[in-house]
Amino acid sequence: MASNPTTSPGWRGRLEQRLGALAVYNYRWPTAALAVALALSLLGLFFARGLSLDANLVSLLPRSFQSVEDLHELEQRFGGLGWVVVVGEGAEPEALRRFADDLAPQLEALPGIRFVESRRPGRFFQEHALYYLSLEDLQEVERRLEARLRWEKARANPLFVPLVDEPAPSLDFSDLEAKYGAGSARRLSGQGEEYYLDPAARRVVLLARPQGISADLDFSHRIISEVERLLAAQDLSKYGPDFRVAITGTFQKKLDQERQIGRDMAVASAVAGVLLLLYLFLHFRSALAVAVVLAPVALGLAWTYGVVGLAYGRVNLLTGFLGAILGGLGIEHGIHLLGRYLYLRGEGWKAEKATCESFTHTGSAALTSALVAALTFLLLGTSRFRAFREFGVIAGVGMLLIVLAYVLVLPAVLGVASRMGWRPGLAATAHERSPLGRLLVRWRRPFTLVSGLVLLGLTLNMGSVRFDYDFDSLEDQQLPSFVLDRRVNQLIGYSQTPMVVLTNSPAEEHAVVEELRARKERLGERSTVDFVASLETLVPQEQAHKQEVLRRLQGLLEDVPEERLDARQREQLAELREQVRARPFTREELPAAVRRQFQGPQGQSGFVLVYPAVSLGDGEAIRALAREVRGVSPPGGERIAVAGEPMVLADILEMVTREVPLILSGALVAVLLAMWVTLGSLRLALLCLMPTVVSLLGLVGLMPLLKMEFNYLNILVIPVLIGTTVDAGVHLLTRLVSPDSDFVSVYSETGRAICGGLLTSAVGFGALFLANHPGLYSIGALANLGFGVNLLVMLVAFPALLLALSEWRRRRQLLRKAHAKDAAPSHPPPPGDVTPVR
Repeated sequence: MASNPTTSPGWRGRLEQRLGALAVYNYRWPTAALAVALALSLLGLFFARGLSLDANLVSLLPRSFQSVEDLHELEQRFGGLGWVVVVGEGAEPEALRRFADDLAPQLEALPGIRFVESRRPGRFFQEHALYYLSLEDLQEVERRLEARLRWEKARANPLFVPLVDEPAPSLDFSDLEAKYGAGSARRLSGQGEEYYLDPAARRVVLLARPQGISADLDFSHRIISEVERLLAAQDLSKYGPDFRVAITGTFQKKLDQERQIGRDMAVASAVAGVLLLLYLFLHFRSALAVAVVLAPVALGLAWTYGVVGLAYGRVNLLTGFLGAILGGLGIEHGIHLLGRYLYLRGEGWKAEKATCESFTHTGSAALTSALVAALTFLLLGTSRFRAFREFGVIAGVGMLLIVLAYVLVLPAVLGVASRMGWRPGLAATAHERSPLGRLLVRWRRPFTLVSGLVLLGLTLNMGSVRFDYDFDSLEDQQLPSFVLDRRVNQLIGYSQTPMVVLTNSPAEEHAVVEELRARKERLGERSTVDFVASLETLVPQEQAHKQEVLRRLQGLLEDVPEERLDARQREQLAELREQVRARPFTREELPAAVRRQFQGPQGQSGFVLVYPAVSLGDGEAIRALAREVRGVSPPGGERIAVAGEPMVLADILEMVTREVPLILSGALVAVLLAMWVTLGSLRLALLCLMPTVVSLLGLVGLMPLLKMEFNYLNILVIPVLIGTTVDAGVHLLTRLVSPDSDFVSVYSETGRAICGGLLTSAVGFGALFLANHPGLYSIGALANLGFGVNLLVMLVAFPALLLALSEWRRRRQLLRKAHAKDAAPSHPPPPGDVTPVR
């Protein structure tokens, strides 16, 4: 029977001895260890029972961020943004109008609805259209009419003889109509159809403004349920046999996303669990061995989610999948520990002694790698981006708790299993010598050369990698509510999600509107603003002076000879005769449907709505929009809040692009320092870190070849890979530096465990492949590519490099001895032996 190798010198040796002693204690007295573990698990499940999913983007930013503070101020003063949109489809236009008229008052009567828009305010704005022209343009209308009347009167005189063939002065006012058409009043009033109706698509839309905000998912559930119950109570057959209804808008889209992520979490976690069970059974070929590995992971996850319940009370878009991810990462430690135990039992060691040895050396390596991984995750916890921060904190704490569960539970379970007569039957497998290991020894130089050339090519290709700023690509745009929402936007003619500038007086409101319009004019085609609207812009200036012009126009229009006009001009004339009779109006005389869009719940005013001209999914355009709108303030005035989803999205992108380089560089430095301290050697720490760095270089260089891009979610994978792949190098090198180590034997045993560990980690992230959410899918794809690259590096490139370095070192020692002539030349050891790396 082989002797127990000595422990490492210094504090690391003391740590190894204590781990071994603790393992022996738990092995001998398993009842106490299992009782403590079970009690902690029940406590964890108790605190985790109320966990909920928060898929709201706003909650991912710190509350101190200006965009978040502005959004809270908006909620207090203006109420929530967004609509619950009811869509009726599949009927004739007249039936669609009846449906809108029937449903609108019932919708508005619901307790959570502030008001409902079922008709455009087009008639009012059409009647008062001339007031929205400037005084100069009105005078131009008057000039054209006077010129035409003079021309007509002259030709009506039988004695008039024209000296030249002078054409009739035009009564085409389309150029002036175009000016009015670009204004906020015309944009809000729409074109022609009074209802929000598309006759060609046989679709009508009703817009209901809730009292709450879509970020409050409880309120969203409640209001959508009320609307669904109301629709279910309608007799839809009276509108036609094919008539149907659907709900979309901000509130419905939020709920659909939450439900999709919830389904993804359930399916991904279940499939990951099944795949892990299947792999572990194939790896160990023993159902009991599978249970021994999984028990500590299950208990550690219960503890972790108990901490999450206490600290946060909910999970976000990323942390919701940590169960599957941590399960895969945690099982890796179990594979190494149980694999070492089974190997020693196959060598003839007694169960207790094999347990002690496994935790003394492999256990210390597992603890080192877990500490390094936890440190990397906790560095993510320094991010101000809450999605990253909570992911980092939960993953870091989870890694430590799972290792603690292994130290506490695994020896105890092995003790119970041994007392029940379990005899592992894997000795034959444990003694198998890997053919790839022998091949690496023989062809170490070609393997090293080819690996180096491939890495060089991929490194040179790193500059081609791109960052995807498209938010739409990270959401499932094929969800029914998302598809219908795009159609509603086209029907309405402008965005349903404007930004709101919160002014404090009519003077500020006017100054903000003028400044934003000036910025839009300066930027021209580069402007990201569609139009700006406020109650101030909807009440024209100089109405008294304009009314005087309209009175004069009224007299002129009566004298225009209709018989000499073409059909279009007669239509314009009739419309003008109606418009010149319009009287001046105030804010209070605007249609209620218009006023309440610019007022708070108690009728407060002072809000300027900025409608974007770009898609909220275009990250680069959103950042440009935020720059165009931010910083607007009246001369000498204080800062004015600008609130809305685009401002939050812009802040998320700014934060990610600013923090990620710092987090990545900090993670590498922190991992190196942690490994230097725990391993006691800078050279050994650098060697352990080398496979991780090489894998990252290869991964980034490979991404452009596979048409993969970084985004604000999957960029998280890079620090995760730093923390989770470094343990493979630690396990391999800590075994190779042991006295009397044989490369092929170590490679056969440790390589198999490394392969199993990386595969289980890949399964944890691979569960995200089943996610319908594109952002989560991108995390799974990038993580698994990273694990795949690291597997090739750990099984081929890195061992070949170690063999080549070992050979170079031996030759150097021989040359040094030959030159010194202090001793006779010694023969180099067989190529299968590796000089321990100190």
